[in-house]
Amino acid sequence: MKKILLPLVGLLLFSCSTKNKLENKEAFQLFEILKQDEQGGANIQFFEIITEPNEFKMLLNDKELRNKITSEDIKTSNFLLLNMGEKNSGGHFITLESVEETETEIIVAVKENYPSGMATSVMTYPLTVVKINSKKPIRFK
Repeated sequence: MKKILLPLVGLLLFSCSTKNKLENKEAFQLFEILKQDEQGGANIQFFEIITEPNEFKMLLNDKELRNKITSEDIKTSNFLLLNMGEKNSGGHFITLESVEETETEIIVAVKENYPSGMATSVMTYPLTVVKINSKKPIRFK
């Protein structure tokens, strides 16, 4: 009985397969976080939309970003520079809560995250750089 049951169970397990929901590797992503760091931001909080080719030079000066941005991206995408400002401890970071695309614009909601519990006592300047795969106007919510 075991000789018959074991191959049947094995056949059943191997014949059942799950399909990957992301079968299309070229699936469109509306945004991509290129850099998120506790250091490197500005002393004050601000959100900047980088749309013009001459503004991209600032991004290309960063060694880490230089390898993530192509000349085609400059023509087809906008970039966000999100600065959280000066913070007196580690554990702070800024990210996107949501990104929605409408017929006429991209609506972005930014979320500031604060340390939970103990954190290092050091000055930090959190920043995040985001690539928005659209040239539509961007509005912060």
